[in-house]
Amino acid sequence: MQNARALLQSTPPPPTKGPGFLRAHKGKLVASVIITVSIWLMMRKGGLALVPEGGSFSQVKWWTLPAYLMTMSAMSYFRAMRWRYLLRSFADVAPRRLLAVSWIGFAAIILMPFRLGEFVRPYMIREKGKISLSSATGTVVGERVVDGLFLSLVLAAALILVPTVHPLPETVINLKVSVAYVRKSGFVMLGVFASGTVVLMAFYFARAWAKKLTLLVFGLVSKKLGEKLAETAEKLANGLHFLGRPRDALPFLAETTAYWGLNVLGMWLLAWGCGVAHPDGSAITFGETCALMGMLGVTILIPGPPGLLGVFQVGIYAGMAMYFSAEMITGPGSAYVFLLYALQMLWTFGAAAFFLVIDRNALKQLRQAEEDAERVADGAPESILPPPAPEAPAKSSRASGDAEE
Repeated sequence: MQNARALLQSTPPPPTKGPGFLRAHKGKLVASVIITVSIWLMMRKGGLALVPEGGSFSQVKWWTLPAYLMTMSAMSYFRAMRWRYLLRSFADVAPRRLLAVSWIGFAAIILMPFRLGEFVRPYMIREKGKISLSSATGTVVGERVVDGLFLSLVLAAALILVPTVHPLPETVINLKVSVAYVRKSGFVMLGVFASGTVVLMAFYFARAWAKKLTLLVFGLVSKKLGEKLAETAEKLANGLHFLGRPRDALPFLAETTAYWGLNVLGMWLLAWGCGVAHPDGSAITFGETCALMGMLGVTILIPGPPGLLGVFQVGIYAGMAMYFSAEMITGPGSAYVFLLYALQMLWTFGAAAFFLVIDRNALKQLRQAEEDAERVADGAPESILPPPAPEAPAKSSRASGDAEE
């Protein structure tokens, strides 16, 4: 009897359900609505509509739309499947499950404001005894670091090597956005991601030295701040664990290149299909499309509303202002921006819905991911989270030779 009483006392209480998504993130949701309305009003005042007039679609080659969706499907496949190389130090994940979790997670990133959807993949992929929440989160951080650095390098190269219109217009059409500032923001993005990568690599390859230096520098201001920054950097640096394994790092980088390469190829095809061209009739070039993709990457770093509505459009328009006339941007260019956004949303949400419909386990895991994220946000440690929703018996994950953290 005493042993039973002692066991009950030592057992942590079951985790309580959080306050719900809307209540937990009401501040972010309100802020996202304000951002969306502000961007919409700015675009309207600047003569740019979210839905262009019918005449803007007169030059569209409609067969390029399904062709673009084909590149989207291939791009999304590589974007999802490359994750296996980061997870492989913990467990081998079945391809179907990897696609399901990834495509649902990508939709959540777009649907939820302020990129709150980033939590979905780590929570859904975690597996008791094999993939912990912190390990999975670290791999997503590693992905973001590589993507940010890759995209900023592509953008910087395009800004340096691809000729722009001369002279550059002062603003993006009639928006209160300086084109010169747009160009500078691309180089700022490169500097931010390059600096962040150097810091994380220092914490990964020379952790003791990097921690000592952080405490020394920031300790002059606040010892507590220095310790907090060092602790955060150490956790983030765990996402670069794959760099120490060439058999994972090289194919991951190769598939990352395929992912971004297919992305820009599809954007180029669709822009050509919409009639985006220069005054002399020459079509948009591949290099110019690289710049558009990079500028889109810069703008979506802005704390965004659900669906990236407005932020997405401003990013593409900002890039186009460096290479095309105002008439082209507000004509065929506006059709391109609309179709690019609509097709990306269609594919992303369609792919997620496909797995949610055919895989009941995926829906259970998504619901539990939301509940677990709320508990962690309320301060609950990972150790008391309930076990992940069971996976259907099939190609189950198997532990690899490397140890789980």
